Amino acid sequence: MLRYHLICGLPMTDRASKSLRIVLFIAALVVPPSALAQQGTPATVALRIDEVMRSHAAAEDFSGSVLVARDGRILYEHAFGYANLEWKIPNDLRTKFEIGSMTKQFTALLVLQFVNDRKINLDGRLSDYLPHYRKDTGNRVTIRQLLAHTSGIPNFISTPGFLNGPASRTTYSVQDFAQKYCSGDLEFEPGTRFHYSNSGYFLLGAVLEQVSGSSYEQLLKDRIFTPVGMNDSGYAHSETIIPRRSSGYERSSNGLQNARFYDMSIPFAAGAVYSTVGDLFLWDEALYGDRLLPANLRELLFKPNLENYGFGWAVLIPQPGSPNAGETVLMHGGAIFGFQSVIERLPQQKELIVLLDNTDSPKILEIALEIRRVLSEAR
Repeated sequence: MLRYHLICGLPMTDRASKSLRIVLFIAALVVPPSALAQQGTPATVALRIDEVMRSHAAAEDFSGSVLVARDGRILYEHAFGYANLEWKIPNDLRTKFEIGSMTKQFTALLVLQFVNDRKINLDGRLSDYLPHYRKDTGNRVTIRQLLAHTSGIPNFISTPGFLNGPASRTTYSVQDFAQKYCSGDLEFEPGTRFHYSNSGYFLLGAVLEQVSGSSYEQLLKDRIFTPVGMNDSGYAHSETIIPRRSSGYERSSNGLQNARFYDMSIPFAAGAVYSTVGDLFLWDEALYGDRLLPANLRELLFKPNLENYGFGWAVLIPQPGSPNAGETVLMHGGAIFGFQSVIERLPQQKELIVLLDNTDSPKILEIALEIRRVLSEAR
């Protein structure tokens, strides 16, 4: 089974929340309670999703923003909890959250863009692009294997003491970190097994910088965020003032506490992006067309390799008895100190679920599943 490293209601003040309130009010007037379960109208779906979200927010299982869409239309979007607990500043729909490993989908698309430009070969060796990388490993590992987590390169966060020691609080250059923490002996013969590795995607970021002569951050902006209109997304530098950025919180025996510091030079192309639910809706829409990537290459993002992992996306087929049984669910989660995220795309119905949370609640995948069940039953 594929395993991921995923790591209260407030006053409605913005336009989208006001619209939701109007929709819910109208639904209450025109839809008899006995008919709610039989109808799949947008208003009814919004009511049912709102029930799911408010229940989890009240149980302190969720603090963040949620967006659900179908066929290019937003069915539900709302924010819960606080962006800053100390000042009691509420989350809203423009609050920016670190998305952790969801970053990998952007890195994978950038790599395929350079494949399209004939500057990267999927079956090229890592040493072809990173001359400073150790030759005995770099000559055996391909770009394709890095994208699919089948390279055998150890995951740097598995280094004993890494996450809670000084290494995670140190600023590194890309080359220094690659050599120190992404160059361990291979755990298995490349291409023979799946093992989730942040190191692999860090190295893909290094390759992108090497072949382009630009920073990974600039590539994100120039090739994805600006063309798509994702104006509230970017690279989450710790020291930079980022308007509307949420604070992250971790759970302890004494309740929530401020998240541990993690230098953002470390997650890099494996997990350093921040975004909003609205921007990720635009991202989802862009993935249905050719403006970022031609169809033949875009399909590789979602083509399952070992353990049903594509390139930056997991490809799931729910079993009978589960919501969306037999359909394809494209998803990825993310977790970084104080933040969790999940995106789920159901291309057959053109449905989208995005959850961005500024706590480390363990319930985010469960919440996404409940929303999927609502969508499935409302068809």
